[in-house]
Amino acid sequence: MDIKLKKINAISGVIEVPADKSITHRAVILSSLAEGNSVIRNYLSSDDCNRTIEAFRQMGAEIKIDKSNLYIKGIGLKLPKPQNNRYNIYAGNSGTTTRLLAGILAGQDFETVITGDDSLSKRPMRRIIDPLSEMGAKIKSENGLLPLTIKGHTHLKSVNYVNNKSSGQVKSAVLFAGLYADGITTYTEPVKSRDHSERMLKAFGADIRIDENSVTICPTGKLIPQDITVPGDISSAAFFIAAALIVPGSNLMIKNVGVNPTRDGFLEILKRMGADVTLTNMREVSHEPVCDIIVKYSKLKAANIDAYLVPRMVDEIPIFVLVATQAEGITRVSGAKELRVKESDRIHAVASQFKKLGAQVESLEDGFIINGWGGIKFTGTLLDSFEDHRIAMTLAIASLIAGGETVIKDSNCVDVSFPGFYEILRDICK
Repeated sequence: MDIKLKKINAISGVIEVPADKSITHRAVILSSLAEGNSVIRNYLSSDDCNRTIEAFRQMGAEIKIDKSNLYIKGIGLKLPKPQNNRYNIYAGNSGTTTRLLAGILAGQDFETVITGDDSLSKRPMRRIIDPLSEMGAKIKSENGLLPLTIKGHTHLKSVNYVNNKSSGQVKSAVLFAGLYADGITTYTEPVKSRDHSERMLKAFGADIRIDENSVTICPTGKLIPQDITVPGDISSAAFFIAAALIVPGSNLMIKNVGVNPTRDGFLEILKRMGADVTLTNMREVSHEPVCDIIVKYSKLKAANIDAYLVPRMVDEIPIFVLVATQAEGITRVSGAKELRVKESDRIHAVASQFKKLGAQVESLEDGFIINGWGGIKFTGTLLDSFEDHRIAMTLAIASLIAGGETVIKDSNCVDVSFPGFYEILRDICK
């Protein structure tokens, strides 16, 4: 489906964004592995998260949906074989489902095949195959790509795994596998990646310890059911934060947004750029920091992103590039080579489509150079989402300051993470 969008006068209103995708995945996984009844309030009903729900339904978890809540009767750490042909689990477009589930399946006593759609089948899986194989799982792949055939081992080896890249998904896979290991498992990374798994494992009763960029987990006999409320996703809020910053005369409040310190890099860099962004009503909900965010149109100055900041805002870099085109000066993004292997090659996608709009964005192997003019004029044109939800939403926000009409191809891919995105956008556009 294509969508047509036009330039607007201002952004204003009070909104809420969908629940956090990363937290929803982990809540479904750990609730399914707990012994007893858990509740997940305000879960994200998106294509990606629904793949995780369906996977655990196949393996015996009772998962009931009541409006925005999930009621899960967990089956414990030892899972039965998936109930379908050849024990396949279809992960759709969800890299999170694939990589986190692989850590769980590594500790089971059966063989499973994980498959996905065309896009997911091109994404690298060697990053989880290597540590899980070191722990004793037998994993076959197509040269490090899907499908993955995982033959688990009920007594995995404990490891001290040092990753030279920061990845919340790899870390989670190793920690989940560590629940089934024969001793203490330690995972170390260069920069601390998102820590939702650590927070949630601790809440569910796992013996887990954190020391800066290292996490240690002990084998666990059982997990304790929980009542979890999922906050709004900062990665989804980022699109509307950007919109309010770059459309003159805008004033927007986004309520109940998760601001985990391993996910707040976008907010940090915006403050450096001079953005008028205020965090208010700070509180903790289900072991996660949450607040309301007030954003006003701002005159921005350029600011650089390097490898240290990337793990805390990797999903927000496409929308950050848009903001940087409207800042005064030259912005450089480096250390973001991971963007090459997301749902699309996001470095190529962003650079190629922004050039069509009239922006001066140069692609690097690991990032971008953005020549901002302090309010560059865009011209609407036909744009390609590359069937990538974050590219589609970034281009939709860019259209708000583009003269004429902007058409975005395959715009419905936003449903992977943000069902209802265009409806909310229409409501706040003036």
